[in-house]
Amino acid sequence: MAGRLRVGIIGCGLIAQVMHLHYLRELADRFEIAAVCDVSEEARASCAREYGVPEQYASWQDLLKQPLDAVFVLTSGSHAPIAVAAAAAGLHVLVEKPMCFSVAEGHEMVSAASKAGTVLMVGYNKRYDPAYARLLEEKRTLRDLRLLRITTLESPIAPYVQHYNLRRGGPLPKSLAQTMTEDDDARVDVAIPDADPLSRWAYRNVLLDSLVHELNAMRGMMGEPDSLEFADLRETGLTAIFNYGAAQCVLAWVDLPVIARYQMEFAFYSPERRVTLSFPSPFLRSMPTTLIIEDGEANSPYSSRTEQVTSYRESFKEELAHFHDCVTGGRTPVTSGLDSLHDIALCEALVAVHRSRTRLDRPSEPAMAAARNQPS
Repeated sequence: MAGRLRVGIIGCGLIAQVMHLHYLRELADRFEIAAVCDVSEEARASCAREYGVPEQYASWQDLLKQPLDAVFVLTSGSHAPIAVAAAAAGLHVLVEKPMCFSVAEGHEMVSAASKAGTVLMVGYNKRYDPAYARLLEEKRTLRDLRLLRITTLESPIAPYVQHYNLRRGGPLPKSLAQTMTEDDDARVDVAIPDADPLSRWAYRNVLLDSLVHELNAMRGMMGEPDSLEFADLRETGLTAIFNYGAAQCVLAWVDLPVIARYQMEFAFYSPERRVTLSFPSPFLRSMPTTLIIEDGEANSPYSSRTEQVTSYRESFKEELAHFHDCVTGGRTPVTSGLDSLHDIALCEALVAVHRSRTRLDRPSEPAMAAARNQPS
């Protein structure tokens, strides 16, 4: 397949309006937005008008019947049912995070795409940030890596998006809202059966909705962890410790809902060098990610610190261009469905270690995650 792709957008909410639709229009030489779908008539009609989309649907099942090349699944909830059906229809799929709610669902998605010979890609935009690629280069210069620190200070979203002309639909009908809640609950049951209320809440609202980004970026930088030594879930945050050989990775996420200063850092520490990648809010277009490098000399007071801006290219736009290249060129996505199964496995593992208070070897292995959830 070559040239311009006819795509359908399923889900016209915040991330579709702030990022995907905007950059699909900028990449009009590669994408044609042929159809949009949302349960909200107001949201889908507004997006169709804004982006000149000829077709709009209330049902994703109806959209999948149209002559398309690919679909973008940008809805809330699990993306497994739509992704599986889209693959069966012969359509390539890009799903926003999380790809699904459980490893079991993820296996279904990967199997469906493999059987159909279609691309399944997960939208982890940080992996396509030019500064992230620079950090990969710098990491290779670190000898005797001793610590990786991943810190996320979560902040309110509203201040970061209020300057966009967002089209919001009204509240969902009570029956539909209840059906969606029950579906979410049932899928969480599959992932972490018999979990306590705090674990269920944290799995759905912290791990799948936010920290899955950090887990994927960690794996992209370091590979699969040898073990998960510790995990603690709280109403206001999460702390975890992973082992990578001689190096530890300390992951900390905390909710700070008053201060509109989102902060996410990847910091690498070795005796001779310290390297930190600092991400801006993901809702600000083309804000650069900063790379900070600190050096010194043995037995000397000399030290230096440099801050680098690698590029103003937007990671979401780079992600879309990569998806086009994979579909048209037969490439495997950097964030493929098969690779992203490891992130869902880590989410399940973090809950398991929090509950058991025991370390877990090879926590990102999807086969192990599936085995952990089998009835004893």
